[in-house]
This record gives sequence, C-alpha cells and structure tokens, in this order.
Amino acid sequence: MAAAKKPKQLTEADLMKAPERDYMNEAQLAFFKRKLIELRDQLLQNADDTGEHLRENEVTTDPSDRATLEEEYALELRTRDRERKLLKKVEKSIRMIDDGSYGFCEETGEPIGVARLIARPTATLSLEAQERRERVQKMYGD
Repeated sequence: MAAAKKPKQLTEADLMKAPERDYMNEAQLAFFKRKLIELRDQLLQNADDTGEHLRENEVTTDPSDRATLEEEYALELRTRDRERKLLKKVEKSIRMIDDGSYGFCEETGEPIGVARLIARPTATLSLEAQERRERVQKMYGD
C-alpha cells in the first residue's frame, strides 16, 4: 500500500508563476496557512518576551534613567498592542483557510490575488475594495 502523496511545499516564486486556475488550491492554502502559523507563533513569542521583560524590576534612582525606562516600556506596550490586533487578524485568516473563504474579498467575493496575500497574508479585501474603503474613511472619517 502506497503512502498518501504529500503536496509539494510551494515557495513565493511558485505562487507568483502559478496559473489563475490554481488560485487557492490545496498547495496554495497550505503555503498561506504555514505562513500565518509562523507569524502567529512569532507574535505569541514576542508577547511572552515582553511579559518577561516587564516583570524584570529594574530599579533606578536617577530620574532621567527612570524616564528612559518608562518610555521604553510604553513603546514596547504600544508595539505589543499592535501585535495583539494583528494576532486577531492572523487567527481569523487561519479560520478562513479552514472554512474555504480565504483569498477572496469579503465585499466583492473576487480573488484578492496572490501578490497581495504574499505581502499581507491577513488581507480580507481586494486592492480595489481596500482603496474604496480608505477613500470613504478619508472623506467621512472613521
């Protein structure tokens, strides 16, 4: 009995030269899922590292050293907050791969495109829909 053939792991170059009919086939979905899982793992590791760093109580009596330390902590917390928001998008994208909706615009249903997904694997809108949304936000605010 032959073992089940495992699909070839694609590279970004393979994705870019793939024909349109292969869009979001099993191998492409596996590529993006692997990329998203790696990103999620990195974000979780960063959060752990920040927690460790913030628990290290550096005591300093010099006011300028203390101010520098507090500014570093504030910057690190802002960065982690942005990463927390990105983590939610990553997890949503992984769920979309699992339910078969990944790679298609949430507004139009059209393919988002491989190049855009390579650049931003958490994209949920086609470039045109994203630009339209940004124009509306610019005109009317958030």
